Amino acid sequence: MNDSLAALDNPVLTSLTGPHAHFAQARGRVLRYPADVAPFVALPDEPTAADWRDLAELAGSGAEVTVTAGAVEQPADWSVEFDIPGVQLVDNGIAAAPFEQAVRLGPADVPEMIDLVERTRPGPFLTRTIELGAYLGVRRDGVLAAMAGERMRPPGWTEISAVCTDPAFRGQGLATRLVLAVAHGIRARGEIPFLHTAAENVGAIRLYESLGFVVHRKPVFLVTRAP
Repeated sequence: MNDSLAALDNPVLTSLTGPHAHFAQARGRVLRYPADVAPFVALPDEPTAADWRDLAELAGSGAEVTVTAGAVEQPADWSVEFDIPGVQLVDNGIAAAPFEQAVRLGPADVPEMIDLVERTRPGPFLTRTIELGAYLGVRRDGVLAAMAGERMRPPGWTEISAVCTDPAFRGQGLATRLVLAVAHGIRARGEIPFLHTAAENVGAIRLYESLGFVVHRKPVFLVTRAP
C-alpha cells in the first residue's frame, strides 16, 4: 500500500491541482472540470459561503454539479438532486495484466461509448471524458462489447472508471480483463489504480475485492443544483 492515501480524500481537488491541472477551471478556491469532460467540482474541505458563491458563478445558474469531498453542508438556495453513497477501493496486489483482445479507443469511438454507457449506467461519461486518460474496449463482430478507462488522477494514483459490458456479451469476463488491462497501464507509469462504485452495488464490490482491491473509504457523491 502507498503512503499517499491522503490524496484520495478529495480526489477531484488533488487531480485538478496535480496531473489534471490543465483541465482546471477555477474561481477563488473552487475548481472544476469542464462541463463536457466531467461533472465533478472540488470545494475546499471546509467550504465557506463565499466558496459556494464562487461555485455558483463557475457552474452557472441552474447547473448540476457533483461534489465528492466528504460531508458538505450546502446553502439553502442550492437544491440536492440526489446523493449516492459510494465506496472507494484501492489496489492491494491485483494481478494486473495486458488483454490481447483490447483496443485503445479514440475520439471516433465516443458516440458508441456514450451509447454503451447510457444503456449500462456505470457512471458519467461525456463527450470529452475520453481526454482524461486511456480507454480500452473489446469489440465483437464490430460492436463495442465492453470498455473501461482512466478518469481522475490524484498524484501517484489513477482512477479506473466507465467499466461496463453490453448485456448481450456479459458472462465472458470482459470487464474483469479490461480492469486488469487498464490497471497494467497505470502500473507501467509507476502509479497505483483505484476506483469508485456505488455502495449498493455489492456484486461489483465483491468482484473488485476478489481481484485484489480493498475498501479505503466511503464517500458520498452529492449531485446538487446551483441557484
